[in-house]
Amino acid sequence: MKIEQIYTGCLAQGAYYIESEGEVAIIDPLREVQPYITKAEKEGAKIKYVFETHFHADFVSGHVDLSEKTGAPIVYGPNAVTGFDSIIATDGQIFELGKIKIKVLHTPGHTMESTSYLLIDESGKETALFSGDTLFIGDVGRPDLAQKSDLTIQDLAGHLFDSLRNKIMVLPDDVTVYPAHGAGSACGKNMSKETTDTLLNQKNTNYALRANMTKEEFIKEVTDGLAPPPQYFPENVKMNKEGYESIDTVMNRGAQALSPIAFEAAANETGAVVLDTRDPQDFGAGFVPNSINIGLNGQFAPWVGALIPDLKQEILLITEAGKEEETVIRLARVGYDNTLGFLKGGLEAWKESGAEVDSIESIDAAELANRMKNEINVIDVRRPGEYQSEHIDGVPSFPLDYINDNMAELDRDKTYTIHCAGGYRSMMASSILKARGFDVVDVKGGFAAINKSGLFKTTDYVCPTTLK
Repeated sequence: MKIEQIYTGCLAQGAYYIESEGEVAIIDPLREVQPYITKAEKEGAKIKYVFETHFHADFVSGHVDLSEKTGAPIVYGPNAVTGFDSIIATDGQIFELGKIKIKVLHTPGHTMESTSYLLIDESGKETALFSGDTLFIGDVGRPDLAQKSDLTIQDLAGHLFDSLRNKIMVLPDDVTVYPAHGAGSACGKNMSKETTDTLLNQKNTNYALRANMTKEEFIKEVTDGLAPPPQYFPENVKMNKEGYESIDTVMNRGAQALSPIAFEAAANETGAVVLDTRDPQDFGAGFVPNSINIGLNGQFAPWVGALIPDLKQEILLITEAGKEEETVIRLARVGYDNTLGFLKGGLEAWKESGAEVDSIESIDAAELANRMKNEINVIDVRRPGEYQSEHIDGVPSFPLDYINDNMAELDRDKTYTIHCAGGYRSMMASSILKARGFDVVDVKGGFAAINKSGLFKTTDYVCPTTLK
């Protein structure tokens, strides 16, 4: 028997490869499925089942493509309704895989179809639990992503309490928990950086599994402090539930190399977003006018989802050399399937063509302190919790997550100096505002550099500030 966690850090997502006697099950696969197929072929094995723990909101799963390419059926738990052929399992149903068994445990709460899968080894021992978004390491799934008119957040949290107590906490203490996500995912509030653990340790350390915890206490604690989910979540759920275009088609369309002339023509004719995924400081030094920067070397896909609200939006790419296909794949993982191509030769080719190049001024913490001796407009684009923890005295909060909604608060006649925690998000914000006609300055190194300099008075008091 083999259990392999295939963890994708940029999505904080865990898929699973389970093999016994040449038969394989894949749980919660990513959008690009060829690696699973290749791995099984290398092992001389055949993919028998594709298990889904629920309709994922934060990424588009590869279940449809993987099933079509291998013939393996897609399995969901009770209450799931799909737009493609699938097995809707019953609670307690057993699926045989070589010499092991996989038992369906219906665990509603995160969503009503949420299901965990219990692995029973060759000796009949309950060995591993693939808990999806029901139980994370240090946390549990948020209960606000599957609301319906007849189900409140509190109702779903109540179902989650029952699922944890009646289906999961009664399992043997030495069962290994394999969740669908780790730290950085928006599907929970405060997950651990660890991606596996024993059930016993979770009982001892996970706030939501406390002994003697009442349902009322659980509901209050699980629903407290939930940030609004990213706008793209419902669209990902729809794609996972109804099906989607083949990843091969998406890749063939998106991986087209376009000359500077063809690239500019496509941008003008289609209204596509020009997305530059290079390092923030490289972007700031020179970029195609009106392009926006979301660096590939960070939480790329979630930020695309937060900042480009329409999944049907056509996109043109500017990337580091050799990163073109990776970028198309990472966009497709969260449902952005309409990439039209990339700038062949990157920014250097654009410059060589004689086309216009724009830039954004970046300053260090010392220069920021010098400029703040005079009255300038500094904004902090970190998340509210970061801002509340500590911020420059008198500098207002303007979270990047909501920049599209709150842009009307800004004055186009002013210059805004922008910082985040380390420089990744501030360049995103700067690029978006620059593309909308604002004059901006970026702060290199963000609040980490600001704090390290010792040149600023900071506070954890959230005073009522205004951007106008």
